[in-house]
Amino acid sequence: MSVKKIQSALISVYYKDGLAPIIQELHKNGVTLYSTGGTQSFIEELGIPVIAVEDLTGYPSIFGGRVKTLHPKVFGGILHRRDLASDVEVAKQYDIPALDLVMVDLYPFEETVASGASDEDIIEKIDIGGISLIRGGAKNFNDVLIVSSRDQYAEVSAIFAANGTTSTTLAERRSFAQKAFAVSSHYDGAIQRYFAGEMADLANYTSLPANGLRYGENPHQQGTFYGDLSALFDKLHGKELSYNNLVDVDACITLLDEFDETAFVIIKHMNACGVATGQTVKEAYDKALSCDPVSAFGGVLATNNEVDKAAAESINPLFCEILIAPSFTEEALEILKTKKNRILLKRNAVEFPKKMFKTLLNGVLEQDKDLVMEGVADFKTVTKRVPTEEQKRALAFALKICKHTKSNTIVLANDGQLLASGVGQTSRVDALKQAIDKAKEFGFDLNGAVMASDAFFPFPDCVEIAGNAGIVAVTQPGGSIKDQDSIAYCDANDIAMVMTGIRHFKH
Repeated sequence: MSVKKIQSALISVYYKDGLAPIIQELHKNGVTLYSTGGTQSFIEELGIPVIAVEDLTGYPSIFGGRVKTLHPKVFGGILHRRDLASDVEVAKQYDIPALDLVMVDLYPFEETVASGASDEDIIEKIDIGGISLIRGGAKNFNDVLIVSSRDQYAEVSAIFAANGTTSTTLAERRSFAQKAFAVSSHYDGAIQRYFAGEMADLANYTSLPANGLRYGENPHQQGTFYGDLSALFDKLHGKELSYNNLVDVDACITLLDEFDETAFVIIKHMNACGVATGQTVKEAYDKALSCDPVSAFGGVLATNNEVDKAAAESINPLFCEILIAPSFTEEALEILKTKKNRILLKRNAVEFPKKMFKTLLNGVLEQDKDLVMEGVADFKTVTKRVPTEEQKRALAFALKICKHTKSNTIVLANDGQLLASGVGQTSRVDALKQAIDKAKEFGFDLNGAVMASDAFFPFPDCVEIAGNAGIVAVTQPGGSIKDQDSIAYCDANDIAMVMTGIRHFKH
């Protein structure tokens, strides 16, 4: 175990909160401090002596602060190897002091982008000196402790307290080096994504924060989530999210985001088993639950409006893994927290990626997300019967669910309520039969309901089965060479059909 006492330190940070105790501890232990600009002023205001970096280098901060630490006396002090005689001799020859601790953080690039700042302001927040100091300190972890984020201040203080002096072990320095490279990787990834034109592009996903999961899809599989969950959710209650939780949460909120009105979504294994809109969250939840209360057990729930006491009282008896909402009243939280393992997530506004990636064979597939959502204005009526305004709203509602359901899929709905869906079947006929059977199982009358299909009907059998079940209006993308056969059946049986020209396969 190579324990090294810090004799000198370079400290130049953007964020000063939590810094004072470390400065005071270093001073108490006789550590020589070097600093720049605002950090130098901060140290001086503590009444602690500090050497300006420009006095060390012989150069002032130039080019508007773009160049101040990029100098051999700084980087030589960090990078020279203390156990290599030739390095020590060169440092002595050029009067380069050994820098044993480097505390540097980075300009707030991502925060500046998120603020809507100008391109000029954003470019100025690309850190050059800081990132170089971090990499230099991390590379020479054998001799140098690199502290690369204010999030690490508490750990540094704890190490000093545990060791009783400003000394560190090799294992501790190596650990901080690993953290430093994670910081630099994430920072560079954010800059790359900005120049690529999309901050949320996941092409370099390993530059995002890594969150270890208990396991993957199954206990024998390892799982990791790369991303900032804390930006998306405030966890108000419950256990940690699992791999399967996250997959279902994604399915839940991407479907929910199709709705502007108050809506409630219940997801089980990535597919909707309950979707409804209502005047209140309680009304929307009650309607969504009635779709399939059996599958809702253990599901992931989400709404786009505040959960109040009335909604909480209705939701609470159901065993569910997760409940997501933009806000909860205090009364609602008091009720919902009575289930100890239930995860309650307060959702924050975060922009989602517009690309999707999937490992496949010996490579990776990339595609644009399906961001198209056709509505009533996009409907082209192809039958003699024209759907009523209510039926058009119901068809638009059904299409939103259809888009987010595994193919082959059929969705049966009324205006504002999912009645049943056929999910992930190898035959569209099987998907329809599954949907009809489920609707009947839970007591829904399909007379007057509508049907949405994620792709065209190759034969008229689906519209025939649907018509016999009571369906009065159908939407599909069209495009089959036998479209006319389905249209002819609808015309002969007084069924309205609209085509959209948009397919929504989901594999």
